[in-house]
Amino acid sequence: MAATKLFSRELEKGGLVIIRYHDHVRFENADSSLYKPWTLEAVGWVDHEDSDCIRIVNERYSEPRASGNARLRSTGVSIVKSTIVELRRIKADGGASGV
Repeated sequence: MAATKLFSRELEKGGLVIIRYHDHVRFENADSSLYKPWTLEAVGWVDHEDSDCIRIVNERYSEPRASGNARLRSTGVSIVKSTIVELRRIKADGGASGV
């Protein structure tokens, strides 16, 4: 499925999604014919979306500081839209639906 067909409408910031995408694979001193991109899965909250990529956060927390002012920290992945093979929204009840 072409990536452009996956994004018929904008994703809601903060919405939960499951994304399957092709990732790069590096090889060294090996038979290059054995290597192709891997398909990975990521689950998380939509943090950002533009015409080129989607950024999802799968872990976030407030980092305590000596000054008493905590700052938000997060871990996630920025995915190039052209590499996405499947994107599903996750409903609050845990069910998933296609985009």
